[in-house]
Amino acid sequence: MKKLIFPIALIVFTLTSCVSKKKYVELEQKYNDTRGNLQKTTLEKERLEANFAKIEKRVDNYNKKINSLRNVNESLQEENNVKLDMVGNTTVISNSLKEKMRETLKKVDPAELANAKTLKDSMNVAVAYNLKKSINSSDFENSDDIDIDIDKTVVMISVSDKMLFNTASYRVKRDAYKLIEKLADVINSEPSMDVMIEGHTDSRSINTATLQDNWDLSVKRATSIVRILEKKFNVDPSRLIASGRGSSVPLVENNSRENRARNRRTRIVILPNLDKFFGLLAKEETIKP
Repeated sequence: MKKLIFPIALIVFTLTSCVSKKKYVELEQKYNDTRGNLQKTTLEKERLEANFAKIEKRVDNYNKKINSLRNVNESLQEENNVKLDMVGNTTVISNSLKEKMRETLKKVDPAELANAKTLKDSMNVAVAYNLKKSINSSDFENSDDIDIDIDKTVVMISVSDKMLFNTASYRVKRDAYKLIEKLADVINSEPSMDVMIEGHTDSRSINTATLQDNWDLSVKRATSIVRILEKKFNVDPSRLIASGRGSSVPLVENNSRENRARNRRTRIVILPNLDKFFGLLAKEETIKP
């Protein structure tokens, strides 16, 4: 019996040893395969990371190009907004200011706007709107010696000679200061206007120790009013024009006392300055939040 057990035990041990070695070899093969796969995965990961870095760089370059194009587009848009269009022979207006002008025109009476056929017409309507808005005509309509005429964008206020000066004198009467102050208020309220003061006389000749002729008298009267506007009522002198017309532009024939009195006058011509007008619109546009 003992002789039989030993061979059987030997066979079992031998079989057991063979199975364990086979299993070991199998596990070792799996390990080697896994390590190989890991190495391949690592290499693939490194390749993908390198490709991803290239893609990121390309995307970054594209973004830079897009931003550059956006800046160019904004620059072109800005240039387009300030591109100037010629109006008539002398006046220019940018696209951005045209848009500002359109906002002003929305407030204008449609009947007035219907007559504007060109860009220059539209500018005149816009300026006239702001000009008339600044002038309270009732301040000047309390006397038969004052006449106001508004022709499109020009306001003309004619003041009789007797309200402002004594005969053959260019010194302004103290009683006229109230009228000149009202005029200064209008001028200062609308920075886009320039003002020309015109002196007019009748046709009778004059020659004194201080006055050579009617040209001399008309100029001195105009400059007397300009000085008061500047020095007493703080009107910017760059906006003032003194002009003497002598007897060259009469309203009526100088053939009667009444007619000569009508011709002796000072005319205040309020002139819209288009450059200043649109310059102010541009300034408002710049400081707009």
